Amino acid sequence: MDARAQFDLTGKVALVTGASRGIGEAIALTFSEAGAKVVICSRKQGLLDRVAAKIQERGGQALALAAHVGEIDAVHALVAQAVEHFGGVDIAVNNAATNPHFGSLLDADEGQWHKILDVNVVGYFRVAQAVAPEMEKRGGGKIINIASTAGLRPMPAMGVYSVSKAAVLSLTQALAQELAAYNIQVNAIAPGVIKTRFSSVLWRTDSIAHSIQAATPAGRFGEADDLTGASLYLASTASDFMTGGIIVVDGGMNVAGATIL
Repeated sequence: MDARAQFDLTGKVALVTGASRGIGEAIALTFSEAGAKVVICSRKQGLLDRVAAKIQERGGQALALAAHVGEIDAVHALVAQAVEHFGGVDIAVNNAATNPHFGSLLDADEGQWHKILDVNVVGYFRVAQAVAPEMEKRGGGKIINIASTAGLRPMPAMGVYSVSKAAVLSLTQALAQELAAYNIQVNAIAPGVIKTRFSSVLWRTDSIAHSIQAATPAGRFGEADDLTGASLYLASTASDFMTGGIIVVDGGMNVAGATIL
């Protein structure tokens, strides 16, 4: 097969959550450049409109829809609008996440636990549940869950978040088993510390930043664009025989086994 054709998303419809900035924005732009029609969502319409305009300026097609993955009705409405506008869904990227607690695991209250797990884990399930029937109608699809190396090796002061991302990895494998018969591949990307607004406490706090960089063989923080190649692979026909897998993109920090903070 032609190498370029393997990564061509022309005719595909991709849904990307948490796409108003950072990792989600970078993935949405990459998918559009590869030929996909892109449905982007987050909680704030204004920020989404900026990303949609950027996609359209580059010749792509984008539908920007504000939606909260913590609400089941909002998720089903999101997918229904995507199907109505573009005819279906072939690719879904679960990227929306939250982390309202930074500190000792035992200091987290139950409200923080519920919020983190509801968005980071159950939210991913809601999207998968809503898109899977639409993918089946089109003969298959791709679900990409953005996890974290914190799900492989818990990060200090981010215990609840780490637990949620470990759950994402397990969810990915469980969904992969159930959906393989429908030609739907489910895989995860586990980034290290990526320099985005979401992770700003890690790279803007000098003492923490120095510790992370020292623990990373690559010697730097990741950028959102460092994840776009892996995401394009998992969204394309190039990955048709991969499901239940985890691609770690962390500059080598996980294999180094170093402790940060």
